[in-house]
Amino acid sequence: MKTLDSIPTGKIKRASQLVKTGVKVGGNYLRYYGEKFVNPELTKDKLNENNAEDIYDSLKSLKGSALKVAQMLSMEKNIMPKAYVEKFSLAQFQVPPLSAPLVRKTFKKYLGQEPEALFDTFEADSVNAASIGQVHRATLNGKQLAVKIQYPGIAESISSDLALVKPVALKMFNIKAKDSDKYFKEVEDKLMEETDYNLELQQSHEITEACAHIPNLKFPKYFENLSSERILTMDWMDGEHLSEFTKRNTDKVLADKIGQTLWDFYMYQMHVLKSVHADPHPGNFLVSKEFQLIAIDFGCIKRIPEEFYVPYFELAKPECINNPELFMERMFALEILRAEDTPEELKFFSELFHEMLSLFTLPFHRDTFDFSDPVFFEKIAHLSEKYSKDTEIRKMDGNRGSKHFLYINRTFFGLYNLMNDLGSKVQINAYIKYINL
Repeated sequence: MKTLDSIPTGKIKRASQLVKTGVKVGGNYLRYYGEKFVNPELTKDKLNENNAEDIYDSLKSLKGSALKVAQMLSMEKNIMPKAYVEKFSLAQFQVPPLSAPLVRKTFKKYLGQEPEALFDTFEADSVNAASIGQVHRATLNGKQLAVKIQYPGIAESISSDLALVKPVALKMFNIKAKDSDKYFKEVEDKLMEETDYNLELQQSHEITEACAHIPNLKFPKYFENLSSERILTMDWMDGEHLSEFTKRNTDKVLADKIGQTLWDFYMYQMHVLKSVHADPHPGNFLVSKEFQLIAIDFGCIKRIPEEFYVPYFELAKPECINNPELFMERMFALEILRAEDTPEELKFFSELFHEMLSLFTLPFHRDTFDFSDPVFFEKIAHLSEKYSKDTEIRKMDGNRGSKHFLYINRTFFGLYNLMNDLGSKVQINAYIKYINL
């Protein structure tokens, strides 16, 4: 794979790259409509493939938050066309890496020495390159290590990248610009945290120590003396990416075992730690030869404040959803409904969220839940399509909900998709037995 000697970091350079991509996408649409005129039966499949490829090619050279957005969108299987999901999923672990000279320059800047002076061996070619950093193999004192190196200029470009995508996001999600700052600030803050490897080191220690007693769950050990704000060194963990495991696995017992471990890990974080690994995509998990789940990235951790946690999870209970008075009370507590709403808005959004929550919280209404059930995910896809085409939503003020919804909902959508890919049937409250162990 071709390596990169530099990454555009200035606002003008990054904006220019996106403008060029916009021109390509515009050309794709012109060709599509020209062919559609000749052949009215033509579908948008080829258009989606061309657009997805052009957009991804642009984002992978920009890296950083621009590519992180593609990675996040690849998890939206019920919203994004298949071509976009397939192409954007490459952002998880398949993008052009930094060149060897740029890697050495990064080491010299942040650890004071070149990698060959710090390790017994260091492989100049990366084994994995994603949105914010890339991973190299190394050895020291007979120990196999993974060394994650952050791309230069990524942290400095986050604010300008978000400023570029903000107008598009406002239109896509029907958010009023005057009230949107709290949402964009939440995204910016989390992306900035992901670029701070000192913080990731601290979060890794906290989560791994707190969850080490959960069966079938493994974590790497992190090495503070070989890490800095832009370089992170940890144990090399042997295993295959979760996405590869799900493609080849046909053993339902194994699927249930891995799925139960993943589910317990997340429920323990949510309900016990009130702090959760909020980036549940396949690239962050491995499956060992012993069929243990390995979690390898803790850059994106969402702290859950009590004032959000209580009403959020109460809405997962049937006795709350089906009690109009309690339901409305929790809706106000979560800022979905507001005191200044018109009667029309109160009725519209309470009905909309009642329908959505009645479906999305189904797993929590049972002792066990089978995430391989196609009916459940077909209903989610149908509901997503229904509201994406609802013209009434466009007339309403789309600024709904606490800022904490962004990453907590993202966590659950990602978790549901992983559980579905695995095809697991799990015990919903099994995590309780690991409390106070």
